[in-house]
Amino acid sequence: AYRGQCVMVLPVFGRNRPEGKILETVGVFEAVKQHGKYETGQLFLHSVFGYRGIVLFPWHARLYDRDITPPIKPEPPGPHGSKEVKGKTHTYYQVLIDTRDCPHISQRSQTEAVTFLANHDDSRALYAIPGLDYVSHEDILPYNSTEQVPIQHELFERFLLYNPAKSPPFTARDTLKAWQEKNHPWLELSDVHRETTENIRVTVIPFYMGMREAQNSHVYWWRYCIRLENMGNEVVQLRERHWRIFSLSGTLETVRGRGVVGREPVLSKEQPAFQYSSHVSLQAPSGHMWGTFRIERTDGSHFDVRIPPFSLESNKDDKAPPAGYTF
Repeated sequence: AYRGQCVMVLPVFGRNRPEGKILETVGVFEAVKQHGKYETGQLFLHSVFGYRGIVLFPWHARLYDRDITPPIKPEPPGPHGSKEVKGKTHTYYQVLIDTRDCPHISQRSQTEAVTFLANHDDSRALYAIPGLDYVSHEDILPYNSTEQVPIQHELFERFLLYNPAKSPPFTARDTLKAWQEKNHPWLELSDVHRETTENIRVTVIPFYMGMREAQNSHVYWWRYCIRLENMGNEVVQLRERHWRIFSLSGTLETVRGRGVVGREPVLSKEQPAFQYSSHVSLQAPSGHMWGTFRIERTDGSHFDVRIPPFSLESNKDDKAPPAGYTF
């Protein structure tokens, strides 16, 4: 750091130079907030995935951090054999991702959309809002820009209004407030679960998506976002997943498979994190999930990384899922 301004410069692929890239000044970094929260309209660079984004609004989540490195002894499988962990309040942000950066983070993150249940008869149909993400407070590297439209996203100008008299110079339009209120039950981030095994940290965020009727029964849907982070120096690769899914109806399902979302990501010091989302459905209003990831070292040896147990809870006032993001 130095006394002058810290200018943020990013590589930008030239339209007429597909084989090369040029450097372009994007903005000026600001001081990271150790206390308090970032406001609507705050521009930022994601400290792990490197994309540009803008804050829409904050969420106050309960963070359950098990932080077992490594476990002293194997614990009985399932949430009932796990030690109780108290949650602490932690700030996350609903953000828009700059669409120009999405192609360059696709190998490290699958967080380019938030999915909802579609509002029609097909109980398995989903629709997505691309370029919408949840970002933890510590992942925000704030910056400012003189551009009136510094982020390219189809919802930017629908949600935000340029106001040079404010800092940051973007305010929420009524459409953003209405959209937040209408979709609150399906956007809300309430619980975050985290656990570390042998320097591999797994963070899970579950989201309730709503209920559908199918073949005279109720089907409840959840989305869960998982982030794996290599906190050490050793290069490792995710090879397998092993899930246990318990439903309040009394069923226990086991799911095994290669990789995650068709990938077997490598976690290195240069690219330490991978993030993805998936979905699960139960024929009961609540349940639990837990499991392990099989990780391979460069010498061919393996170890299992624990996925922290988390609850699948449905909203008590189960309204119909949104019909789409209309304005």
